[in-house]
Amino acid sequence: QVQFEESGGGLVQPGGSLTLSCAASAAISTRYYVMGWYRQTPGKQRERVATVDLSGMTNYVDSVKGRFTISRDNAKQMLFLQMTSLKSEDTAIYYCNRVPALPAYWGQGTQVTVSS
Repeated sequence: QVQFEESGGGLVQPGGSLTLSCAASAAISTRYYVMGWYRQTPGKQRERVATVDLSGMTNYVDSVKGRFTISRDNAKQMLFLQMTSLKSEDTAIYYCNRVPALPAYWGQGTQVTVSS
């Protein structure tokens, strides 16, 4: 099955940190694509929060700038999201996908809950 698999989520207190990982199935050659992390909360549209292009240049939505860091390992077909200074509003299911996203590639996501 061609898709991404996210991991690393969990329950963390406000101000805490988590690192998410994303593994691509062998059929997806992620090294050729801009990659991104997305998140979704109930009742809201999925939001793209961070991207990394082929040269490693990154971009972030304003709400996570200075707190989140996206990185990629093309050799291992992996994508990462380091999250620090987490806030309650970061609570969401986090997904990875190409940019722009391909619907067929959505995985199950990983739940991040920020709560005391």
